[in-house]
Amino acid sequence: MMPSPRAPIRFIVALLGGLVAYVAAADDGDARVEFSGARAMGHLEDICGLGPRPSGSPAMDRQRALLADHFRKAGGIVSGQAFQIRDRHSGKPVHLENLIVTWHPDRTDRVLIGAHYDTRPFADRDPHDPRGTFLGANDGASGVALLMELAAAMPALAGDVGVDFVLFDAEEYVVAPRDPYCLGSNFFARTHVADRKAGRLKHDYRCGVVVDMVADRDLEIWQEQHGVDWPDTRPLVEAIWGVAGRMGVRQFVARPKYAVEDDHVPLRMIAGIPTCDIIDFDFPQWHTTEDTPENCSAESLHAVGSVLLQWLREQR
Repeated sequence: MMPSPRAPIRFIVALLGGLVAYVAAADDGDARVEFSGARAMGHLEDICGLGPRPSGSPAMDRQRALLADHFRKAGGIVSGQAFQIRDRHSGKPVHLENLIVTWHPDRTDRVLIGAHYDTRPFADRDPHDPRGTFLGANDGASGVALLMELAAAMPALAGDVGVDFVLFDAEEYVVAPRDPYCLGSNFFARTHVADRKAGRLKHDYRCGVVVDMVADRDLEIWQEQHGVDWPDTRPLVEAIWGVAGRMGVRQFVARPKYAVEDDHVPLRMIAGIPTCDIIDFDFPQWHTTEDTPENCSAESLHAVGSVLLQWLREQR
């Protein structure tokens, strides 16, 4: 797929918007690290260099180690949330593990930023090779790469709001049509509810944001329909798309288009955390062998990352 002819103009507008945000931040006396789409794209390519990363695979283990090392070096507190399932078809046990990265643990008012970091076992929608290799550059690596780059700005995040990154395992541990999605976020949500009831929580989340499929070369981020329909989540959607509007990031379209069953659903419906989904569901290479870095864009990662970072900086 060729990039949109409007893409260079969008990139310039996004850069100018980021510069305005940087100057405004300097006036507030807040030390700033700006989001780099180029660095995020480098992270995406590094992740894809590991090959396919389905849940329970050696490549997933290598990715988990890479991410834990990256986030610790950036100053985050990294913990694993391990659980086990039995494969619905083979009956074999499968080790699954969400990865949680905590920034500013002393702040009890917190925001959750989530992404899944597993890849689908097969390229099941590929018209030529539905059992072919699924690399998951956009659907898998893009959200993770965005969080890896966002990490650089987290230690200096001002205000009273803390942030947790949660990387969900087994969002796409799907081999057959009836297999369930979002195993990692369901486990996280149920654990969160149990901890809350038992009085084990030292904090709770005011809201959450899930990022998924955010590197499409021809990016358009429409508002996800659930997030618009849920009354406790709609203000969050309007706030994030409002930041994009002020920054001139035209890849964000302030109208709903799709209802997507993604990791934000169990976070909101089970854990009661108002959570929205930032996702471009119009990706021609979705679940095919063509979901590769060549069909991803540093510009797109910059657009989403810069908006999300500015929104985080405005949380008070």
